[in-house]
Amino acid sequence: MKKFLFDLFPLILFFLAFKFSDIFTATAVAMVAGVGQIIWLKARRKAVEAMHWINLTIIVVFGGATLLLHDDTFIKWKPTVLYWMFAGILLGGKWIFGRNLIQKVMGTQIALPDSVWTKLNLSWAFFFVVSGGLNLYVAFSGHFTESQWVNFKVFGLMALMLVFVIAQSIWLGRYIKEETGAAPRTLSDANESGK
Repeated sequence: MKKFLFDLFPLILFFLAFKFSDIFTATAVAMVAGVGQIIWLKARRKAVEAMHWINLTIIVVFGGATLLLHDDTFIKWKPTVLYWMFAGILLGGKWIFGRNLIQKVMGTQIALPDSVWTKLNLSWAFFFVVSGGLNLYVAFSGHFTESQWVNFKVFGLMALMLVFVIAQSIWLGRYIKEETGAAPRTLSDANESGK
């Protein structure tokens, strides 16, 4: 839980700064918070995850453009660019480099057939593509205010992620090894019993 809150730190500060000031102050605060995260981890000699570096790079580039040009278009594109980058990494990892990154992350926790790992990888990529598209719709369709976009960015996208993870957990539930006294079954045993 502590790590989850730490990862959300720049987003939380962005939201609070926006509520008390404006989008430009919120952007500056998020940029400083992102840099602060890296400094904090380095000072405590903890590993800086790739996610932190990616997020920092995107917030500095798009936040910097927002502040320099005094145009909130750039910061509104930031979630979409981040999500579409993740989708590209997942799809590129699988079809260009032959590596399923979801399997690499979760492979020690759950045993799945290759076809299910492929579906899992595709479902995450699809989720990121859709989420990025939704962000653009809320930000630029003209149907929502800037405040509504900020609320969607902070709470809406997080809620979508939570619903997606829960749905996926239910779908994957049948593959998770139960901790019992008996030796764990292999996937081939499970397949045979399911016929």
